[in-house]
Amino acid sequence: MLRKLWPYARPYRFYIAAGILCSACEAVFELLIPLVMSDIVDVGIATGDVNYIMKKGLLMVFMAVISLVFGVGAAAISARAGQGFGANIRRAEYEHIQEFAFSNIEKFSTASLVTRLTNDVNNLQMTLTMAMRIMVRSPVMLVSALVLSLRISLQLSAVFAVSIPLLAVLISLILVKVGPVFRSLQEKTDGLNLVVQENLTGIRVVKSFVREEYEEQKFAVRNEDLKKTSQKAFGTVVINMPMMMLIVYATMIAVMWFGGHMVHAGTMDTGKLMTYFTYIMQIMMSLMMVSMIFMMLTRSIACAKRVIEVLDEVPAIGNELAEEGAEVKDGSIEFENVSFKYRQENPAWILQDVNIKIASGQTVGILGGTGSGKTSLVSLIPRLYEAQQGTVKVGGRPVTDYTTEHLRDAVSMVLQKNTLFSGSIRENLKWGDPNATEEQLWSACRAACADEFLERMPDGLDTGLGQGGVNVSGGQKQRLCIARAILKQPKVLILDDSTSAVDTATDAKIREAFANELKDTTKIIIAQRVTSVMDADLILVMDGGRVVAQGTHAQLMDSCAIYREVYESQQEGVSIDG
Repeated sequence: MLRKLWPYARPYRFYIAAGILCSACEAVFELLIPLVMSDIVDVGIATGDVNYIMKKGLLMVFMAVISLVFGVGAAAISARAGQGFGANIRRAEYEHIQEFAFSNIEKFSTASLVTRLTNDVNNLQMTLTMAMRIMVRSPVMLVSALVLSLRISLQLSAVFAVSIPLLAVLISLILVKVGPVFRSLQEKTDGLNLVVQENLTGIRVVKSFVREEYEEQKFAVRNEDLKKTSQKAFGTVVINMPMMMLIVYATMIAVMWFGGHMVHAGTMDTGKLMTYFTYIMQIMMSLMMVSMIFMMLTRSIACAKRVIEVLDEVPAIGNELAEEGAEVKDGSIEFENVSFKYRQENPAWILQDVNIKIASGQTVGILGGTGSGKTSLVSLIPRLYEAQQGTVKVGGRPVTDYTTEHLRDAVSMVLQKNTLFSGSIRENLKWGDPNATEEQLWSACRAACADEFLERMPDGLDTGLGQGGVNVSGGQKQRLCIARAILKQPKVLILDDSTSAVDTATDAKIREAFANELKDTTKIIIAQRVTSVMDADLILVMDGGRVVAQGTHAQLMDSCAIYREVYESQQEGVSIDG
């Protein structure tokens, strides 16, 4: 685990070394102060030598200032190293997630990935910061104070033979019990984040179905679950403090008892006993701090495992077979005996034995019922998912011949769930082409019929969008997403039921713009309305993960009962409405 995380801390290795050195020096100077204080009591006060007291007093002040300087330096350096380490892990984790296929993301869930990027990384960077301060300072204080205590009185130090093993046993028992609970705690945090994310993302649905009370109850269950797990974890940790204080005070009483008798017998000076008490407190407090660090490490180990799981996850879709510099020459598409399922262990195929040939520049319509495999089919073209059997070709070559970057640059896909990002409409459109001119932006908007509402907006393309585009309607959002896809000037344009929220007249205008302005682009349109695809060069009818028929509108009306029934039912509905 340390080997895997060290590369993210390596750029700060000099800061880590300097922080450790400062913490050690701080501890050493702090340990020397009680020795000077002992001399003041046993020599200066005992003899009434004011000059000696002043001299030693100034030495104590000097040591305290030096210790303070090293302490401030250690705090500043450790904070810099810890924050830098955390930032490096977050960046690496986030960049790695960008390489994930859909199947990788589905394995973790969005809420869990957010927790691993924030909460888990925060715990790791805090552990490094605290480790540089306490894990250096406390052992140095512990060992040095123990050595100095033994030097003062070997006989009195026998009390440590009882107290230190007791503390070690107590710490070990707590660590063994609390370790698995911290892992569960992070998973419960994932669960709570998932409920919050779903609620806020689907807030309109929640309110439209008046399900606020249900969502509150669902949140309450997850919140209570997290609370109980937290209480179990931190309740166990909290027991550590009173138990350790009991041992500490018992040790002090024992030292006071035996040390008092030694002072009374004349075998120990009063100043030495005072110094001994100081070292006892430092030893015991160091042990307590070490135990707290072990508690923190136990939680950090759970967090580190979760972070490493993400970093070690191998993207399901890679570029191992890609030819360097391979470019998509045209929009031709071919499926050869393609079968696909989302998980290898699933017994049923989502797509089975699909064979399709699409010429470059053709307009292809896809019809089929819910669950027939339409979206799965088009998702294989830009390699959002990978077919387990058969070959998918684009531009005459298998999709695996291209890097995902080159392939997806050549394929624009407007998904069922339209997504806009916070910012202006212009910024969202420029996802399609960052260097698009004003004319190109408006041309794409006209092709998608988005200019109709943009011209009515006071700020036009500079109109701000709320998170997810909440201040535009569903139809407007669809048209903006289509305009963004057009700006890429792709070889292949896929619309996955992307005009469902626009009226038939606007749908017709968009299709006409495609025919006139994207003649060389292969257009694939998934639709529920036959009228949206009846003018296509090729129409695919899907059922149960298979292409059961393909041809033009006229051909399918003659040969495909499914197509004919859908068309007639929709036409009958139009006649009744009319």
